[in-house]
Amino acid sequence: MKMYLISDNIDTRVGMRLAGIDGCVVHEHDETVAALRRAISDPEIGVVLMTEKAAGAAKEYVSELKLTLHTPLIAEIPDRHGSRDIAGSIQSLVQESIGLKL
Repeated sequence: MKMYLISDNIDTRVGMRLAGIDGCVVHEHDETVAALRRAISDPEIGVVLMTEKAAGAAKEYVSELKLTLHTPLIAEIPDRHGSRDIAGSIQSLVQESIGLKL
């Protein structure tokens, strides 16, 4: 099982590459969706890491994949600009998937 990074900046990609994780840099919605489609179609990729800004570029598509795919696991990681409200993101996913407001 491999990990793959979809990042909005080169610095994060270089850092992950030094750790042995391959990836790509995206800046727009269409690029992000195309990168995700390539990653989820590769049976060797078990975890897709996405910087928060890259995931935000295709928020609806990323949320849909998180709710419907068993593999690969899609995880958002903070980028060099810090972290956003992860608890709010988790609450939103729970609410969308089972209809329960926390």
